[in-house]
Formats: sequence, structure tokens, C-alpha cells
Amino acid sequence: MTTVRIGLERALEVALIVLMTTLAVLVIVAVALRALNAPLTWYDEVAGVLLAWITYYGAALAALKRAHLGFPNLVARMPPAARVPITLLSSLVVIAFFLVAAWYGLQVIILLQGDYLTSLRWVPISFTQSVVPIGAALFVIAELLVLPDRLREAAAGAVPAEQHVPSGQDDDEDRARP
Repeated sequence: MTTVRIGLERALEVALIVLMTTLAVLVIVAVALRALNAPLTWYDEVAGVLLAWITYYGAALAALKRAHLGFPNLVARMPPAARVPITLLSSLVVIAFFLVAAWYGLQVIILLQGDYLTSLRWVPISFTQSVVPIGAALFVIAELLVLPDRLREAAAGAVPAEQHVPSGQDDDEDRARP
């Protein structure tokens, strides 16, 4: 399970680096060409697609790293009998939401079959919109991969180490200590 988690994390990091680099280069080239009075007609549409891909894949990576907002202190302070069921329920709600998003994302792809981007007539919209079901599926996988750790921490009443801040100290002071 750890190997799968690390592999997925690395793959998402590489994909995000490629996407962010591509977007940055595209923006720089588009600005330079606009200054030379030779604007790219397809820049806005492609930049929007890249930003959506970065958002979905970044959300999956954040889920894998457990970097989304949560209430671990609240769960840790609950009665022991409630911690695991509440943690499991919250994960099931998240998983259900993203399964629905994946399903409807697939329906959108089917509906838009045969349509192409307005400015790049050779790029299918089904390709650009594939990020919705793929990103949602990646989020579900990430949630399932971190669920055992979350359940162990809930059972122990522990707050995840990356989210724990010693009382009386802020994040900067905590990071500055060796």
C-alpha cells in the first residue's frame, strides 16, 4: 500500500510540474507575442484547460498528502467510541461525492463526443474534460490509500503529526527548531 501511495504521489507531482511549466511557458510566450502584435488565438482556451487540470490533479495530490482542510483535533477530542465511525463516515461522504463527480464527468464526456475546442478544432473537448472523471477517481484512490492511517489515528485519539502544533507556538517557530 505504501509503494502504491508513493508511486501515485510521485506520478502526480511529475504531472503537476509538467502542467505548471507548460502553463508558465504558454503565458510568457502569449504575453511576448501579444507585445509583438501577433497574439495567439487559442491561448485563453488552452490556459483555462491547463488550469483546470492543475486544479484537479493538485487536489488529488493534496488528498494523498492529507493537506485538505479537516478537523483532526475535533476527532481526537471525541469519545473513543465515536472517533472511528465519524472518521469512516467522513471518508465515505468524500468518496461518494467524488464517485458521483466521476460518473457525471463521464456523462459529460459522452455528451460532448464529437465536439472540439473553439480555437483548436483538432482538440476534442472529451479530451480536455477527461480531467473531471480522472481527477475524481484519483481523489477516491487517494482517500482510500490514506484511510487506514486516518482510522489508526482516530482509534488512538492522535492528531496527525503534520497537523500538530505544540501549544503556545506557531508554525514558523515549530519549523525553525532543529
